[in-house]
Amino acid sequence: MNQPSIRTDYKIDDRWRLQTGQLNVSPRFLFGPGPSNAHPRVLQALGMVQVGHLDPQFLEIMTEVQTLLRYAWQTDNRFTIPVSGTGSAAMEAGLANLIEPGDKVLIAANGYFGLRLIDMAQRYRAEVVSIQRPWGEVFSKAEIAGALEQHRPKILGIVHAETSTGACQPLEGIGELCRDHDCLLLVDTVTSLGGVPLFIDQWQIDVAYSGSQKCLSCPPGIAPLTMSERALEKLNARKDKVANWYLDMSLVGSYWGSERTYHHTAPINMNYALREALRLVAEEGLEARWKRHRRNAEMLWEGLGRLGLECHVPHEHRLSSLTTVKIPEGVDGKAVQKRLLEEFDIEIAGGLGELAGKVWRIGLMGYNSHPAKVSMLLKALETVL
Repeated sequence: MNQPSIRTDYKIDDRWRLQTGQLNVSPRFLFGPGPSNAHPRVLQALGMVQVGHLDPQFLEIMTEVQTLLRYAWQTDNRFTIPVSGTGSAAMEAGLANLIEPGDKVLIAANGYFGLRLIDMAQRYRAEVVSIQRPWGEVFSKAEIAGALEQHRPKILGIVHAETSTGACQPLEGIGELCRDHDCLLLVDTVTSLGGVPLFIDQWQIDVAYSGSQKCLSCPPGIAPLTMSERALEKLNARKDKVANWYLDMSLVGSYWGSERTYHHTAPINMNYALREALRLVAEEGLEARWKRHRRNAEMLWEGLGRLGLECHVPHEHRLSSLTTVKIPEGVDGKAVQKRLLEEFDIEIAGGLGELAGKVWRIGLMGYNSHPAKVSMLLKALETVL
């Protein structure tokens, strides 16, 4: 049998190799909504030699990652794992495992990622109802109590740190309300884990998910997920299989549980990186880390005020990790972003959804939450404006 001839129109020739050379990416200061710059120790861990995903050394690392995640989240949940995927994969895992067709799901949406929860829940054939607030505002406990009383859902989904608006949703007392109404509480902590006070057990949160690339200062690609015993009871009592095989936690749990049964090939080096990122959290201490993020956020807000810029979210509900800044009238927001990137290697982002063209999003997360970096950012912004 004749072998097909090799095509040569892909430009993979000696000239191409000489022109292109080894990959070399220009460094950037990532002050957008994520990813943030990874800590040097995390990058070093990422580059360590691989072992197999069932190697005894890696199994030990898995246990360490779970223990460190429990500390960062302040939970004793035995089901606390990193999902092999980005934060959106962990978001989908939370919904896919809890929702059975026809379940009533209440979503409190006040931004882009609340709307994503609605979209995902509908795809798993839930009966979705929602309460909504303007982007940048938060829900009162009374509003949530009224919605739970009216709709009697099996699951309440809410975003703790809304990355599209920079608003931090108060969660105290909501878990208790959910228990009073026999409802599970699912919380998006993607932009709060490791940067904003967060207490999974004390706040009676049943399911929480996050991302590695925000306040943990780890590259994107691995996503923490934790589930309470109440949530696991609902998963184990399902009448049908979870609709998403890859994200079926009844299967993945056997790999991350005591059995260590193969499910899929875990991203070895991303687990190395996450372990080091969580080690940094534990070394600094949660309270000190939360205070650092708040202190540097206050420094940013004061500096923005001196430049005549206004924040979108009221002070009492602002995230320490992410700030939305109103674009002044007559200023081309995208042009400012372009000049910051080209002249200072600084990335900030524009708005999403309803806030597109109206705000900039500035992140001070993890390794990037530092006074010297805040000063540099403010000086560059002043120069460009």
